[in-house]
Amino acid sequence: MIRPASGRRRSISIAAAVLIGLFASVISFGQVDPNPNSPVPVLLSQEDSTRALADYAEERRGGRRQPFAETAFPLNAKINLYVTNIELMEGEGANAFRVYLEDSQKRQYRVPVVDLQPSEDQKGVYRVTVYLRDELGFWEQPAADGDVLVRLTWRGLSSNRVRLGLGKTGGDIKDDPGSQPMPLSRAASFMTGAEPPTSEYVGYRWSGDRMRFLQQATFGANRSLDDRIRRIGLRTYLAEQFEAPYPSLANPYPNVPLKHIDSNNTLGCGSFPDGTAERRICFRDHYNQYLLQNWFFKEAFYGEPQLRHRVSWALGQIWVVSGVDTQQSSWMIAYHKVLSQHAFGNYRDLMRDMTLNPAMGNYLDMVRSTRNNPNENYPREILQLFGVGLFMLNPDGTVMLDNNGEPIPTYSQTTVDNFTKVMTGWTFCNVGCPNSAPSIVNYKDPMILNQNNHDITAKTLLAYPNAVNQNIAAGLNGNTELELALDNIFYHPNVGPFVSKLLIQHLVTSDPTPAYVGRVAAVFNNNGFGVRGDLKATVKAILLDPEARGDVKTDPNFGKLREPVQLVTNVLKAFDVKSANLTQQSDGVVNALTNPLGQNVFYSPTVFNYYPPDYTIPGTALIGPEFGIMTTGTAIGRLNFANTMVYNRINGGTENIPLGTSLDLTEMEALAAADPTGNLLLDELNKRLLHYTMSPQMRATILPAVTAVSAATPRARAQAAIYLVATSSQFQVQR
Repeated sequence: MIRPASGRRRSISIAAAVLIGLFASVISFGQVDPNPNSPVPVLLSQEDSTRALADYAEERRGGRRQPFAETAFPLNAKINLYVTNIELMEGEGANAFRVYLEDSQKRQYRVPVVDLQPSEDQKGVYRVTVYLRDELGFWEQPAADGDVLVRLTWRGLSSNRVRLGLGKTGGDIKDDPGSQPMPLSRAASFMTGAEPPTSEYVGYRWSGDRMRFLQQATFGANRSLDDRIRRIGLRTYLAEQFEAPYPSLANPYPNVPLKHIDSNNTLGCGSFPDGTAERRICFRDHYNQYLLQNWFFKEAFYGEPQLRHRVSWALGQIWVVSGVDTQQSSWMIAYHKVLSQHAFGNYRDLMRDMTLNPAMGNYLDMVRSTRNNPNENYPREILQLFGVGLFMLNPDGTVMLDNNGEPIPTYSQTTVDNFTKVMTGWTFCNVGCPNSAPSIVNYKDPMILNQNNHDITAKTLLAYPNAVNQNIAAGLNGNTELELALDNIFYHPNVGPFVSKLLIQHLVTSDPTPAYVGRVAAVFNNNGFGVRGDLKATVKAILLDPEARGDVKTDPNFGKLREPVQLVTNVLKAFDVKSANLTQQSDGVVNALTNPLGQNVFYSPTVFNYYPPDYTIPGTALIGPEFGIMTTGTAIGRLNFANTMVYNRINGGTENIPLGTSLDLTEMEALAAADPTGNLLLDELNKRLLHYTMSPQMRATILPAVTAVSAATPRARAQAAIYLVATSSQFQVQR
């Protein structure tokens, strides 16, 4: 895992402050979740104070004793905290929980949770064992001695916060407003009595959860989608999505012929005179991702198969091919077809077809790798980024450690060298394939093997327990070797947790608990019918998991910053995106909205995607990949995007923007006109954008600003309200 340079905690830039503010939405710790199937955990305290009920874990070995609040605990101590009001699924344990400390300087640390056991002394109470050390490595020096505030999170829900002495008690830290003792004597009263949820629980009776689901499974919620799910439920909607034709019939993939790799060749755009519209359009449509970008956004706005579109986009940020090196739109379209074809298929099939895709072959050099001139780019990346990762993983995605507490490498340079030999000899199918043509490089059909350029020596591949095809004999055909090598990767135990965590990060939350990863990885490893790598089952498990579902998530670290594409589509879809004159659909020419935010669609800056999956927000201990492209400039760009679309539009009528894009604010304007108090307007925005989670503090701040706009100008009032909600931290972070 790549860590930021040392000194990351010593100063926080304006950009970092903006980032922290986005995650610092007001949280009322311990507030009751309106969904009765998701009880909120309660940390127990002393009878007459908010000091944690805690004891040294080791002291319990000699027999039972009542827990009590120690005077203080030293750093690195192993202690027990006590929690109630939780209902566990079968097999759910310590890795479903996280414990955070906050010191008097507002620094937060996550401490390892190492055990969870039911209390021998009180029914419904669990003993949570933790080490008082920072598991994310940010505790560069001990926090100042004194009290810290402790909270526990579970399935995206946060407990109350209790005091704990570190080194000694006392200090400047204050309890949260409204905090009160939660003593053991009241433990029974906290229990909800609800039936424990299972992985079958989907909660589609709860309107807030429907909207949350749509933000995870589509490119944005709107009223028609919400109404449909309210009628049929999440499971039926998923079943429909898994079978829906893709792309939408009204929005097929652009049909772009292959061109000569020299754009100025007569088989490229050289047949058109310089400076003419024909020449400009030829370059735009063939040697740029313009058509594909516009198609992508139109499918996001209006397409029926939303889930396949969303999962294909996620897979494209794992199996990265970039327009930076992919010259023609036709090449990228062929690549995207591989992603969408296998989005609900089997990961092993995706591995094969992506390995042989010409755009990938060009981007990571496999098409130029021969036995006399081998290239390790693709072999290295299929291991590191697409398959098994750098270090051995436990089934729940946590890093496996050796006897010295060090991560265990998944492979060595020698392993990469051997995979490199396997992947030599492939080239473009320029003769005899459906899309072959004279003087044109064929980027549409899969690459083919030239056995004469293939290394036929013996190879030794990934080693792991019961390894599949670890050793490949000499003299085999390259196609046979490739299948053996891909199986060697596919059956590695890392693949399930590695891929599952990446998909969870893209769809639901940036830093899922190991329990969540483990449940999904188990489905990846076996879909219930003995099939490994079933992406349909994996995606379903991700979206229906109890950690994903529920009306409200009160853990301030749960969720994900809306990446630029998601931010733009979520806002535009919420307000019936249309053409500039509101008479028809948008032309989809909106990439200019996401590019300034750090996401130029189909132009990832590196093979590592727009942002690394383990990116940690500077000055915090929060894992937030999308924050990797959040800077002062892109933070301001988010405000500019909202201003552009709420107060203005993208005008049409030009060569590159034929129809333009705007929001239809008719309904919002009517609500503003109907209610001078502004409450109806905020209620609707709370539903559309925040799935009913707008905090009282946020409402109290926004409402006066909205009503300050004259009721005689309802459109201006509606615009002010939409702008303020869409740019708020509570919306910017998808929870």
